[in-house]
Amino acid sequence: MTPASPAAHLAESDPLALARVWYGFMTARVTIALAILVWHGALLALGQTVSPWMLLFCSGYLASALALRLTGRPSHSHSGHPSKRFWMGTVGVDALVFSTLQLMQSGGSINYSPLLGLPVLLAAVLGRRAIALGTAAGMTLLLLLLDIWKLYTHRAGDEAALFMQSGMTGMGYFVAAFLVNQLAVRLEREEQLALHSQQDAQLQTRVNELVIETLTDGVLVVDASGSARAANPAARLLLGTDSRTGKAPLQLDSQPGWLALLALAQKTFAEESTQQADIRIQHTGRSPRRVRVRTRMTAAEEGQADSLCVMFLHDLREMEARLRTEKMAAMGRMSAAVAHEIRNPLAAITQANALLEEDLTDPAQQRLTTMVRHNAQRLAKIVDEVLEIARVPVRSGHGSAPLQIKLDEAVDTVCRDWSQQDPTRRKVQVSLGTLGLPVDFDPDHLRRVLVNLLDNALRYESGQVGAIQVDTRLLPDRQSSLLVWSDGPPMEQAVEQHLFEPFFSSESRSSGLGLYICRELCERHRASIAYQRATRERGGLAVQGNAFMVQFRPPKPSTLVARSFDIQPV
Repeated sequence: MTPASPAAHLAESDPLALARVWYGFMTARVTIALAILVWHGALLALGQTVSPWMLLFCSGYLASALALRLTGRPSHSHSGHPSKRFWMGTVGVDALVFSTLQLMQSGGSINYSPLLGLPVLLAAVLGRRAIALGTAAGMTLLLLLLDIWKLYTHRAGDEAALFMQSGMTGMGYFVAAFLVNQLAVRLEREEQLALHSQQDAQLQTRVNELVIETLTDGVLVVDASGSARAANPAARLLLGTDSRTGKAPLQLDSQPGWLALLALAQKTFAEESTQQADIRIQHTGRSPRRVRVRTRMTAAEEGQADSLCVMFLHDLREMEARLRTEKMAAMGRMSAAVAHEIRNPLAAITQANALLEEDLTDPAQQRLTTMVRHNAQRLAKIVDEVLEIARVPVRSGHGSAPLQIKLDEAVDTVCRDWSQQDPTRRKVQVSLGTLGLPVDFDPDHLRRVLVNLLDNALRYESGQVGAIQVDTRLLPDRQSSLLVWSDGPPMEQAVEQHLFEPFFSSESRSSGLGLYICRELCERHRASIAYQRATRERGGLAVQGNAFMVQFRPPKPSTLVARSFDIQPV
C-alpha cells in the first residue's frame, strides 16, 4: 500500500490542524502575489518601463490566489491524499506563473526562479514523498528549460555556470523536499501521539470527575492555608454549604463548625501522616452532623511548593443506620416473638389481679394488688412499644401522596392536651413561627414524638416558669423545624452517644425505647431528630438546657396549602 501523506494523517486525527497548514500556505501564496504586484506597480510609479500585460498577469495571479484562499477548502480524495485538482490549482499554477514571470521580465533585473521553491515546500508538507520528489524534479526541469530559453534568446553569458547554478538549485529542491517531508511526517506522528495522550488524559479526567461527583462519601481537597481547592456535592452537603455554589473555594476558617476540619488538616500537614477522627459539624440553628474524617497527603511534584491534603468525609448517621438495621434485623424477630409470648400470661395476671382485688378488703393486701396492677401496666406498655418498633410501618390512606399537617396547629393542640392532663406540673411555653406552612408527617406519629419529648423534658426540668419551651420556626432554607427545650442538667458524654439507641436508658424504670421510637418515626417521614446543648432566654436571662430539634422535609410546591401571605425566614 502507498504510504499516506502527512496531510492525510492530519485530516484523520485533527481536521483543524490540516486546515491551519492549508490556510498557511494559501496565505503565503496571496502574500507573494501581492508583493509581486506591488513591486511592479512601484517600478511603474518610478518611471521604469513595465508591460501592461505584466501588471495584468500579476493581478490575475493575485485574484486566483485570493479566491482560493477565501473560497477554497482543504479537500482529499477517497484514498486519503490531496486531490489532483488541488495540485493543479496550487503547484501547477505557481509553476506556470513563476516561470512565465521569469520569461516576461525584461533586463534580467529580477530573478523569479527562487519562488519555485514554494510549490516544492507545499508538496513536501501536504503530499506523499513521491509527490514531493516529483515536484522537485519538475521544478528542476523547469529551471533547465528556462536556462535553455535564455541561451536561445542570447541573453545568457557563461553556459556552464548557468547550468551549474540550475543544477545546484535543483539539488537543493530535492534535499529540501526530502527533509521537509521527513520532518512533516515526524511532526505529524508526534502530534498524533500527543493527541492520543491528551484524549486518554481527558477521558481519565472525566471518569475521575464522574466517580468523585457520584460518591456518597465527601471528598475535600485542602491546601496548607485552609482553603478547599475542590469539594464534591457530598462534601458540600456534609459541610452544610449550598451545593449550587459549584466549584467556588471554601475557607475552613470562615465557619465555626468547620474549625475541627481545619485543625485536622493542619495536623496532617504538621505530622505529614494520615489522620482519622470523628468530628461534629455544628451550625447555628441546624442539627449537628457527626462525620468520620480520614486524611491523606498528596506527594509534592516538581515545581509545586506545597502538598495537598485530601479529606474523605463519611456521615456517621448512615453508618449507624446500617448498624441499627443489622442489629434490629436480628433482634426484631426475637423481640416480637418474646413480646407475643409475654402478652398472653400478662393478660391472665392482670385479669386475675383484678378479680382478686374485688374480693380483698384488707388495705395492706389492696396495696399489694395495686402494685401488681401498676407493674403489669408497665409491662404491657413495654410489650406494646416492642411490638410497635417491630411492626412494618403502613402509611394510612390509599393514595401515594404523603400526609400533610399544619405544624403550628398540630403542635399547639398536642401541647394543650398534654398540659391539661396535669396542669399543676405540666407547664409548657409555646412559640409558633411557621406561619401555617404544612409539613409531610402523620398527625398521630407527630403526637407520639412530641409527647415523648415532653415527657423526657418533664422528667429533668427544674419546675420554674419557662422550664419547658416548645418552638416551631422556619430555617433560612424554608425548612420547618420543631424544638423542645428544657432547663435540665447536661447529659453525660456516655449517655449522649447512645441517646437514640433502643433499650438504652439512664433510669432503671425506663424501657429505653422512647427516643428510639421518635427517631424511627421521624425517619419514616424523611425528617431528622437531633440533640444539642442550647441556650434559651428565660425571664430575661440566658439559661443552658437540653434541646431536641426535629427538622421536617419541606413539602413539594404543588402540594402546598393555598395561602395569601408571604413566608419570611425566621
